Amino acid sequence: MDTQALAQRFTTILSDLGLECLGVEFLPSNGQSTLRVYLDLPERGDAGDDGTRREVGIEDCERASRELSAMLDVEDPVPGHYVLEVSSPGLDRPLFTAEQFAKVREQEVKLLLRMPLEGRRRLRGKLVAVDGELITLEADGKIFEFEHAMVESARVVPDWVALGYAPQPKRGGRSAPSKASK
Repeated sequence: MDTQALAQRFTTILSDLGLECLGVEFLPSNGQSTLRVYLDLPERGDAGDDGTRREVGIEDCERASRELSAMLDVEDPVPGHYVLEVSSPGLDRPLFTAEQFAKVREQEVKLLLRMPLEGRRRLRGKLVAVDGELITLEADGKIFEFEHAMVESARVVPDWVALGYAPQPKRGGRSAPSKASK
């Protein structure tokens, strides 16, 4: 199944709801497959009263799910039985296009390549640059360059410390002696 074509079709439907389709994942299974659609809000405006950008909410997902389900029932582009999941991208935002990679430049990402690059398919590191379809990633002190077409899947790695969900690392100073050293 061509998930990119499906994402394009969904984009048309979602734009009428003031939403955009970030991407589509199809997870086949023997019993019941999953069709996962990631939503986002267009870059334009949508700022709240306090000036912060509004995020995709449960109401957005419900509206999108109803519209996409109706289209899928009529056009039937997905073979077999499946469950439709409509979701916001979350903190570990998936990356489907080179343009989406460019938006998170300088952030940490983890990705799976379709074929090994220097003996590795899994990479995690800082996204250094995106030039058209060419992606440059620094991982484990090395620079990796590859075309976006080589990416099987990719996600942003949330900075839990910056988000306030993890303690700040201790800086300098002396640490308290441990019980073992007393």
